[in-house]
Amino acid sequence: MLDNERGMYVAHSEKGALSIIPRMANRHGLIAGATGTGKTVSLQVLAETFSQAGVPCFMADMKGDLSGISQPGALSGFIEKRMPEFGIENPQFQACPVRLYDVFGEQGHPMRATVSQMGPDLLARLLELNETQTGVLTIVFKIADERGLLIDDLKDLRAMTDYVGTHASEFTTKYGTIAKATVGAIQRALLTLEGQGADKFFGKPEFDITDLLQTDNGKGVMSVLAADRLMLKPKLYSTFLLWLMSELYTTLPEVGDLDKPKLVFFFDEAHMLFDGTSKAMVDKIEQVIRLIRSKGVGIYFVTQSPTDLPDTILGQLGNRVQHALRAYTPKDQKAVRTAADTFRANPAFKTDEAIMQLETGEALVSFLDEKGAPMVVERAKILFPLSQIGAITEGQRLDLIKQSPLYGKYDTPEDRESAFEQLIAAQEQEAAEAAEEQSEEKEKGGKKGGKKKAGILSKVLKAILTAVTATLGTLLGSFVSDKMTGKKSRKSSTSATGRVVKNATSAATRTAAREITRDILGNLIK
Repeated sequence: MLDNERGMYVAHSEKGALSIIPRMANRHGLIAGATGTGKTVSLQVLAETFSQAGVPCFMADMKGDLSGISQPGALSGFIEKRMPEFGIENPQFQACPVRLYDVFGEQGHPMRATVSQMGPDLLARLLELNETQTGVLTIVFKIADERGLLIDDLKDLRAMTDYVGTHASEFTTKYGTIAKATVGAIQRALLTLEGQGADKFFGKPEFDITDLLQTDNGKGVMSVLAADRLMLKPKLYSTFLLWLMSELYTTLPEVGDLDKPKLVFFFDEAHMLFDGTSKAMVDKIEQVIRLIRSKGVGIYFVTQSPTDLPDTILGQLGNRVQHALRAYTPKDQKAVRTAADTFRANPAFKTDEAIMQLETGEALVSFLDEKGAPMVVERAKILFPLSQIGAITEGQRLDLIKQSPLYGKYDTPEDRESAFEQLIAAQEQEAAEAAEEQSEEKEKGGKKGGKKKAGILSKVLKAILTAVTATLGTLLGSFVSDKMTGKKSRKSSTSATGRVVKNATSAATRTAAREITRDILGNLIK
């Protein structure tokens, strides 16, 4: 609840109102507590308060409950009981301006990113690749960038990975060894990711991050992401939100400390961000969280226990709301002590004991003061929301989607000419050029064969002519000799002459046939 004197009023202790100072709201925060202790209501109250102050918020809706922030609340027995505690006599129930989103495009406006936007590091985390596989994936992105090949969706990435694997020998000296087994592992991981429905997230039109920074009649617009289905794929959920944080960090300009944040980003089930995450990635997350506040963005983590977050991250969260924790085991008791140690102690009570005694809707609260130092922790009760507690109906959801200014902006996916189409076109061109070369070689081969046949025929004719000439010479010589000696020709001589001509002709033919056979066999062997 916005109060000009109190700031952003969210809780009430014995000492009075506890409020977040607007210009300290970008110093990040934490909402923690066991299941059923009131974390979701606290998140809704904080978001409402920011909205009334003109600060837009982004939040993931795990069970559909947060969609109720789009409808005005109503008086209930629970609220009537709490009203005197806050000195409220006539609550002004009101809704917040809301835009609904869904990565799968079913319960809200689609939110897409191109594969190139996500980059190899985040994608490797999503695919759960090892160091070697991540290195090869980085090479794939590098080659695509050098060759001007756009990687919009998963089919582009599969085509590009296949291209690099097929031409691995060409890239080895420049980038290092690209093993076929590694390429195969990446392709299998991509197929698995596509089977999980992630193909709907990758593509165009990509989401414009500035759509999260909108106001409506002076109120900050609440961007609510339907995450019930997304939660079934923890890596996709956490990597998607990490991508959003990174996009905000790289897109928004430096603004320093503002009177109030430009955006507050609620990261529910925050432990998923760090489960199975390499130290290098945790270091990058820490860097983004540390520096993004100068872009006017506050990050508020929502999780069960502060121990779910690395100490380096936890130390940057200045505004804290700690709901009850249960301590049935030594490990649980250690978690309680750790949570207690993160607060500035209050001499009026023991923090670790108070954490286990808190009722539903009650919390230990500590916000930053005007100088940026944490206030002494107070045991307080969180305000009730002025918007609806609980999920909206499907009809209300559909109405919100259709009435949104973004309706139609992201609904129709685009498939521009990118790596997949460009590589297919290149393959078709290579095949056409190869076919043309083969045709030219065949044509040249045909002409060469024709010349060979002409040469053989010439040899045959020459052999026959030689044989006939020789025979005629013999006959002529015999005739002249007979005339000179006075001998008469006999019939037997004529017969003999015919036999000689016949034999000579046959010999010439056989010789030519042998040459033709040798040429044909030679061509076959070649």
